[in-house]
Amino acid sequence: MRDYDEVTTFLGEWGPFQRLIFFLLSASIIPNGFNGMSVVFLAATPEHRCRVPDAANLSRAWRNHSIPLRLQDGREVPHSCRRYRLAAIANFSALGLEPGRDVDLEQLEQESCLDGWEFSQDIYHSTIVTEWSLVCEDDWKTPLTSSLFFVGVLLGSFVSGQLSDRFGRKSILFATMAVQTGFSFLQIFSINWEMFTVLFVIVGMGQISNYVVAFILGTEILGKSVRIIFSTLGVCTFFAVGYMLLPLFAYFIRDWRMLLLALTLPGVLCIPLWWFIPESPRWLISQRRFREAENIIQKAAKMNNIAAPVVIFDPMELQELKLQSQQKVFILDLFRTRNIATITIMSLLLWMLTSVGYFALSLNAPNLHGDAYLNCFLSALIEVPAYITAWLLLRTLPRRYIIAGVLFLGGDYNFLSIGLVMLGKFGITSAFSMLYVFTAELYPTLVRNMAVGVTSMASRVGSIIAPYFVYLGAYNRVLPYIVMGSLTVFIGIITLFFPESFGMTLPETLEQMQKVKGFRFRKRTRDSVEKEENPKVLITSF
Repeated sequence: MRDYDEVTTFLGEWGPFQRLIFFLLSASIIPNGFNGMSVVFLAATPEHRCRVPDAANLSRAWRNHSIPLRLQDGREVPHSCRRYRLAAIANFSALGLEPGRDVDLEQLEQESCLDGWEFSQDIYHSTIVTEWSLVCEDDWKTPLTSSLFFVGVLLGSFVSGQLSDRFGRKSILFATMAVQTGFSFLQIFSINWEMFTVLFVIVGMGQISNYVVAFILGTEILGKSVRIIFSTLGVCTFFAVGYMLLPLFAYFIRDWRMLLLALTLPGVLCIPLWWFIPESPRWLISQRRFREAENIIQKAAKMNNIAAPVVIFDPMELQELKLQSQQKVFILDLFRTRNIATITIMSLLLWMLTSVGYFALSLNAPNLHGDAYLNCFLSALIEVPAYITAWLLLRTLPRRYIIAGVLFLGGDYNFLSIGLVMLGKFGITSAFSMLYVFTAELYPTLVRNMAVGVTSMASRVGSIIAPYFVYLGAYNRVLPYIVMGSLTVFIGIITLFFPESFGMTLPETLEQMQKVKGFRFRKRTRDSVEKEENPKVLITSF
C-alpha cells in the first residue's frame, strides 16, 4: 500500500498551495509569541517604597528621611518594604529635632508599609504588581503568576494532541485561537490577582494548544522537504516575530490593561484564516472520510495548476487501510533496558534544564542594565539567527557535539554585559530548537513518538520553575546567572555522553539503539535478547 506522500507526489513540493499553507499557519503562531512572554511586562515590578501619607505631620527633613536605607548592588538605596515608625518620627518632628543630627536613624524602630506603596512610573505606568501591590510580603505571587501560566501550557500539551485527533486539526486550531484570544480579553476585567491568574492558566492552555495543532497541521499537509523547514524555521521564526512585537506594543502602551487589549486584537485578525486553511487530508483519511480528503487534494492541484488523477485513492488501498489496526505502547518501555533508561533520564534532564535556561533568560531580559524594552526586543531578535544557525548545523554536523557546543556558549552568562547575555540566549535557543530532531533520531520506531512527547513534557516542567530562577535576583543580582550558567554547562557535559545519531539509520527496535558513551552494560542473556527481538508492544501514534 502506498503512503500519503506517494499518493500526493503529483502536487509538487512548493506550489502556491504549499506556500499559502506555510505562511498562513506560520502567521497564526505570531500571537503565541507575544502572549507567551507578555507576563514580562504585565507583571513587571517597578521601583517602590513605603507610602508616607500626606496627612502625616512631618517636617520636610523628616519626610525625606522617613525611609531607611539598605545596601543593594554595592550602593545605598531606599528600603522597598520598611519605613521608620511613623508615630515616632512625627513626635521627633513636632519637637523640632533633626534627623541624623539630633536623632540616630539606625536606632529608630521600623515598621512595614502600613499605608501601601509608592511606585515609580518612570518605566511602567501600571502593572498587575502596582494594581494589587504584589510586593514585599506578597512578592511570591509574581513568579507564581508566570509559573501558573506555564502550568496551563503543560495542561494544554496533554490535551491538544488528543483533542485534535478526536475533533480534527482545523477545528481545534481555531478553537484554541478563540480560547487564547477570548480569555486574554477577559483578563482585562480582572478584579483581583486570583481572577487574573486563573484566566492566565486557561490562556496558557490555549497558547500551547494553538502552537502544537498548527505544527501538526503543517507537517501533515506539507511535503517532506518543506516539512523540515516549516518545523524548524517556519513556526519558530514567526514565534520570534511575535515575541519581537511584544516590547514594541509595551513601549507605546504603558498601562497593563490597555496593553493586554492591544495584544488581544491580533488574534481577532486570524478569523478570516478559517476560509483559507483546510483540514488535514491525513486526518480525514484516518477518520475514513476519503471523499473530503480527495476534494482538498483536488483543490490544491487546481491552485497549483496541476491536473489531478481521476482516482486519487485506489479502492483496494482504502479497503486495506480500513483493516489496519493500531495498538499501544507504554511509558515504561522508555525504561525497559539499562541503556534506554539511561538515555531517557539524560534526555529528560537535557530538555528540562535547557527549558529553564531559555525561559529564565527570556523572563529576566527587562531586568538587565539599560532600557527594559530594548533588552526584551534584542532577546527576541537573537532567536532568529539562532534558529537559522541550528537548522544549518543540523544539516552538516554531529548532533551531540553541536548541542553541547551551543549549550557551553549558552552557559556564558554575565549580567554586566548585555552582549554576553544575548550570546547566552543565542546558544540556549539554538540548543532548544535542536532537541526535537535529536530525540527523534535517538529512539526506535516503537517508542519514538512517546519519547518526544515525554521529554518535551519535561521542558514544560522546566518552564514552570524558571520564574523562580529570576526571583533569585531579588536576593543577589548575579545569583540567577551563576545558577543558570552552571546548570547549562553541566547539561552540556552530559550531552557528550549521548550516542551520536548524525548519519545513522533510524533504529527500528530497542536492540538497534546505540549505546550511551562511557557506560558499560552487562551482557544480556539469550532470553532477554529474544524478548527484545520479539516484543509484545506494538506501534501507535502518541
